[in-house]
Amino acid sequence: MAVRVAFNQVHADIEIREVRISPLGLAGTLRLPHGATALVVFAHGSGSSRLSPRNMMVAEVMNAKGIGTFLFDLLTVEEEDQRAKVFDIALLAERLIDVIHWIDRERELQSLALGLFGASTGAAAALVAAAKLGDRVHAVVSRGGRPDLAGAALEMVRAPTLLIVGGADYGVIELNEAALTRLKTSKTLVIVPGASHLFPEPGALEAVIEHATRWFLRYLGVGRGAAEVKE
Repeated sequence: MAVRVAFNQVHADIEIREVRISPLGLAGTLRLPHGATALVVFAHGSGSSRLSPRNMMVAEVMNAKGIGTFLFDLLTVEEEDQRAKVFDIALLAERLIDVIHWIDRERELQSLALGLFGASTGAAAALVAAAKLGDRVHAVVSRGGRPDLAGAALEMVRAPTLLIVGGADYGVIELNEAALTRLKTSKTLVIVPGASHLFPEPGALEAVIEHATRWFLRYLGVGRGAAEVKE
């Protein structure tokens, strides 16, 4: 159950709803374009929140393509400083699953094709959630993620999965390559040349957004040309 805090019309084509997911009151921001048929839930990484400027930038581009987005806080304010909680993948995955269960109780959201976008440790949480939810999750994208932390769940993921990593993110590249071999579903690894972990380099985040959006357009069935989108 969620307590709705606000529901505002931003402009003619998109609505924003601020919610809190009980029982912990985790804050979330739902952005739903008019006529959306798909929704991407974001799972941020350690030290971040629903207000991550990088994830917000990704979400805005997806909204412009007709994809709904939901950014929420995986941890409470008190938990954010507890390193054990930040890297507790099982806990983060359960929080993400709770949000998806809330989505499935909302009449205007329950029929939407669902994608998960995870960053850093949030990517592992997204993969664990996808493994547990099976066919409810239609696509997963990891940005600078640690998919290796999903462990045995990797072999159980059925959703097509895209791993995006920076070409200068040494160590994390190898972890993504190892995770890719364990995935048994449709999968792709994209390495953005010269980019470091947070993709701050000119054009790097834009490349992430392009790859991620194309992946979701393809596998969430958004728009008439979605089936023609190729990686």
